[in-house]
Amino acid sequence: MRFAYFTHSLVSCWNHGNAHFIRGVLRQLLRKGHTVEAFEPEHGWSRANMRAETSADGEAEFRRFFPDLRSISYGDDFDVEAALDRADVVIVHEWTEPRLIAEIGRARRQGGRFWLLFHDTHHRAVSDPQAIGNLNLEDYDGILAFGETLAEVYRDHGWGDRVFVWHEAADITLFKPIADGRAKAGLVWIGNWGDGERSSEIETFLLNPAAAVGVRLDVHGVRYPDHALKALADRGGRPRGWLPNVRAPETFADHLATIHVPRRFYAETLPGIPTIRMFEALACGIPLVSAPWQDSEGLFRPGVDYLVARSGGEMELHLADLISDPDLRREVSANGLETILARHTCGHRAAELVDIVHTLSGSLKTGAA
Repeated sequence: MRFAYFTHSLVSCWNHGNAHFIRGVLRQLLRKGHTVEAFEPEHGWSRANMRAETSADGEAEFRRFFPDLRSISYGDDFDVEAALDRADVVIVHEWTEPRLIAEIGRARRQGGRFWLLFHDTHHRAVSDPQAIGNLNLEDYDGILAFGETLAEVYRDHGWGDRVFVWHEAADITLFKPIADGRAKAGLVWIGNWGDGERSSEIETFLLNPAAAVGVRLDVHGVRYPDHALKALADRGGRPRGWLPNVRAPETFADHLATIHVPRRFYAETLPGIPTIRMFEALACGIPLVSAPWQDSEGLFRPGVDYLVARSGGEMELHLADLISDPDLRREVSANGLETILARHTCGHRAAELVDIVHTLSGSLKTGAA
């Protein structure tokens, strides 16, 4: 099959975690013999910030790590019909401009011979329902939702069995344990500030416990306001700025453990949806301790694949145990990696996507190739 994916950016992962998963899935589709094209706006904010924030050539780094992937940049003169004419399956990410989302839908309605899917990997459907409600999706064939609770939102709006749960996963061509005998020290947190959606949780489950245990804490991410940087410095943490995703496996390999702090919407309003970082950390074999998060879909084995802290005090205890007990670190690492390899790789998700297309082909009568 010929796949076309419209994304905010494939080249840049600056404050754009969806790029991690999309890169991995497109790579797996290629390896399964499919044809893949990605499209992104030439002046997208993620790519612009990547260029501004780093002296290194981030685009060259993307090409070095992903020589098999190609992203086509488009501007105001983009020939949408020509791009769609080459595709059997078109996937449009929810960060795509509403104008283009509608235009692609019209092309499908006017006889486009492709299956058209809308890919939602955000909480806007509940945090800003008007923004999603204003999108013109009536000509789309189905919804890819990155968790069951989000899928239910779309079902409640009439999509029925045309909503498919499609979780994120780890790209294990990139995220894997690095066994080179390097010395490990301290904790690492890789995560953006999150627009204040987990500010108190970051203090309770990250900054305060690390300071209480007396362990070094390295924090990678963007959009941290001055007061957050001060809180980090006051507790002895070290802000490291933006970390290109291709560098994350090495960073995990340098540290003893990491922490998962979900955004509030995923802990409360849309439970059951982990961040992409959780999949990637476990794939790298680093022990992980999670702040409260309800694994309502049974994606992992809480307490086995990772440790669970229901309070800041429990987080301190878990961190102290991991730091002092290498056997515990090895056990938790091995368990988490086992589950990723068994269930949550981009290879699994690529196969699921092909199955979804086959399901659409069998259930909808309007013709697509």
